[in-house]
Amino acid sequence: MNANFTNAIALAGRILLALLFIQSGFGKLTGFEGTAGYIASKGLPLPQVAAAAAIAVELLGGILLVVGWKARWVAAAFVVFLVPVTLAFHNPAGLPADQASMQMIQLMKNISIMGGMLMVVAFGPGGWALDGFTSGRNR
Repeated sequence: MNANFTNAIALAGRILLALLFIQSGFGKLTGFEGTAGYIASKGLPLPQVAAAAAIAVELLGGILLVVGWKARWVAAAFVVFLVPVTLAFHNPAGLPADQASMQMIQLMKNISIMGGMLMVVAFGPGGWALDGFTSGRNR
């Protein structure tokens, strides 16, 4: 396959994976008190700290994934981040049918995102990434 085409597809994949996190992190930042309140409603400790950590992971990680700097590590960090988030916030067990259905969709979305991130871990960010430029793969 043509290297330019492959690199373009890898870049598009990174951007599409990162958009959700950048948007979500920005929403958490601009609605910080609501985010902390939602975290507290789940009975989790230190909701303000957890909200700040989520913002940092989502915004910084999303930007790093787009530019492709330390992309494998960032993708692995997103997988680690998503496991407890998914379990704490998207567990459909014991919910009314309409809420359980929505949480099942969210759970499966997160599992699918984890799959995409694992692909980045396994195959790297492609050649059009800061990782590729700094390693000399694009020369």
